[in-house]
Amino acid sequence: MSFGQGGPQWSPGGQNEDPYGGQNQSPYGGQNQGPYGGQGQDPYGGQRQDPYNPFPAPPDPFGLRATSEADNTPDWASLAEAAETRTRRKRWLLVGGGVLATAAIAGIVATAIVSSNSDDSNRAGDKNASELPAPPDLPGGTTEPEPSFSSVAPLPPPNPKDFISSEKKDTAPLSVDTLFPGKKLTMTDRVYGKGATARTGTCASATQGGLGSILEANGCDQVFRATYSKDGIAVTVGVAVFGAEAEAKKAAQQAQGNVTPLPGAGVPTFCKGGPVCRFTANSYGRYAYFTATGYTKAKSVTSGDSKAFQTGDDLAEFTFRQIVRRGEAQASAAATAPAG
Repeated sequence: MSFGQGGPQWSPGGQNEDPYGGQNQSPYGGQNQGPYGGQGQDPYGGQRQDPYNPFPAPPDPFGLRATSEADNTPDWASLAEAAETRTRRKRWLLVGGGVLATAAIAGIVATAIVSSNSDDSNRAGDKNASELPAPPDLPGGTTEPEPSFSSVAPLPPPNPKDFISSEKKDTAPLSVDTLFPGKKLTMTDRVYGKGATARTGTCASATQGGLGSILEANGCDQVFRATYSKDGIAVTVGVAVFGAEAEAKKAAQQAQGNVTPLPGAGVPTFCKGGPVCRFTANSYGRYAYFTATGYTKAKSVTSGDSKAFQTGDDLAEFTFRQIVRRGEAQASAAATAPAG
């Protein structure tokens, strides 16, 4: 069967028009129908296959294939956001797990402590009164008086110098023997023999030069003297006693002349006539003490004579210590005496 001469004709426009004025109609009156009335179907009921593509793609119900095929570039922003979301979720899971684990451990520990305390309390409550230790026996009444303590603060210990600075407090016995005890004097490895001693209530009579008038002007009460010697060198020590410390200090500062050397008891005359002697003056408390040092032969003491200087310094140091001991002894007696 043929439809016109030469078969169907296509116009230059490419509209696939039918020479009969229909739009690609089949001779059976249907639109592109087969001889069995189906729309592009195989006469055996299957879909018509492309003879050039025997494996057609599955149907795309959402129309995404065209977009995917048109743009094969991945969406990096979406991928990064998804990765960040997963990381954040994982971090929160780790934090939450740590908090839960800590809370669980704390709960277990608290439960164990409460249980232990409860067991101890139960065990303590189960004990009978007979199982408890008996109270210690307390002493009965006593007739001894209870100790009492004074609310008055104790007085500070007395100052030894106070007892030798005023004649009102310096009441201990005073004599040549208390100031210069014994028959010899030992200073380290140096031993001095004791010579003559003297005491006078007329202070000027035990001095030479201008010292007598100075002692009298400052209220001197008495003077004690003692002489010591060693290896041809003799020293006379004179101690002038005053009523107060200020008087003794002033007399020592104003000293001119010196105490008169005291020979006797095996010590010849010295520091008389031509030989030069060494004189010193000092004070402590209400006592002023002086030294006169010289050779027992006609020899002068020079500034570089260490032997003579050593002898005079030893006797001055000994006298100072004796005065200090006097104050210490009286202070100690006052501290131990009962309050009256």
